[in-house]
Amino acid sequence: MEDLSRIYQSYADEVKRFLICLTSNVDLAEELTQETFYQAIKSIHQ
Repeated sequence: MEDLSRIYQSYADEVKRFLICLTSNVDLAEELTQETFYQAIKSIHQ
């Protein structure tokens, strides 16, 4: 779990900035960032 936290901390801001550029909506970008990492963790073993 510690590794996942480190990965999130390393990449979440970059992902969020990218999504803000795409959506022009900070709230939506935050939600999509969380969903992105959730889906990545959910399918990490595939």
